[in-house]
Amino acid sequence: MNEPFLIDRVADTTSHRDRDSLDRAIVQMLVEFLDSPAVTLYVLQQDESHTRMLRRAGYEHGCLQVRPRLPVDLANLPKLADRQEWQACVQRRCPIHGAPVGGNSTVCFPVEEGSNVIGLLEIEVSDSMSARETRLVEGILRILRNQTALLDYGERDTLTGLLNRKTFESRFARICGELPEAVSSASQPCSWLGILDIDHFKTINDTYGHVIGDEVLLLVSQIMQRTLRGSDQLFRFGGEEFVVVLEDTNATGAQIAFERIRAAIEHHNFPQVGKVTASLGFTTIRRQEPPTSCVERADEALYFIKRNGRNGVRCFERLVESGEMIVKDNSGDVELF
Repeated sequence: MNEPFLIDRVADTTSHRDRDSLDRAIVQMLVEFLDSPAVTLYVLQQDESHTRMLRRAGYEHGCLQVRPRLPVDLANLPKLADRQEWQACVQRRCPIHGAPVGGNSTVCFPVEEGSNVIGLLEIEVSDSMSARETRLVEGILRILRNQTALLDYGERDTLTGLLNRKTFESRFARICGELPEAVSSASQPCSWLGILDIDHFKTINDTYGHVIGDEVLLLVSQIMQRTLRGSDQLFRFGGEEFVVVLEDTNATGAQIAFERIRAAIEHHNFPQVGKVTASLGFTTIRRQEPPTSCVERADEALYFIKRNGRNGVRCFERLVESGEMIVKDNSGDVELF
């Protein structure tokens, strides 16, 4: 292997500033270095009863493949338990050789983040992988881990580990740019933005202290992550506010998903605090709109809930349709009844 070429490729790979691009670059680099016919990078996804394998990036049949834009039904993904080498790789945290497939062999490597295995890298080889090649792959995975940690440091909230407000703005612009020109009916799938606010959070802080308040924030974030689909995006917006972005669902589906979050929080027993509730207002995301406009509509729906008892979920568009909220044509301001 040409060492200057190796250094150039590593330098190019570490120049990427988002996870999707970084994953694709890692796969492409491994294909070039190992002359492999197929390389797949999986991330582990947990549903109610199984650990699933979601492809983040892959190379097969001469083409670089990326994670699909549309949300994926976890029930349709392969399970970690489907392949013995997958399970062994995660449990033993070391490279595992799999059974030959179509004349070629596979080698699985654990993808680690901190003390956890968060994914798998599967490489198809026409012959056995040498010790030098194995060390090369493990070194590249360390680069992935280190670069991911750097990206997470700038993109994630330090308390909850969720994506932060700065990251929301760039993600929102990408989502808006990929939306269709118009939505013809309420049943047509589209994207939605919801703002969740923990009810009476100041009282929690004043009564139990900020340490317990931080624990409530952390637990709420964990409840939301367990409740949402793997493809949904969750951000901590600041204080006790969280933003959720749902893609590829209709108004009814969005209402159900957001209501599920609200109910999960209400039914959780928070240590020392006991019962905690939350309010969530949501709105549809419109093509090429600034994030402030979308956030303002969701915030108006949230404010309506706060004025009417809290612990609820309401859609901005449905509030307007029902006459409970009036939008002034001349200024875009909202009046609440």
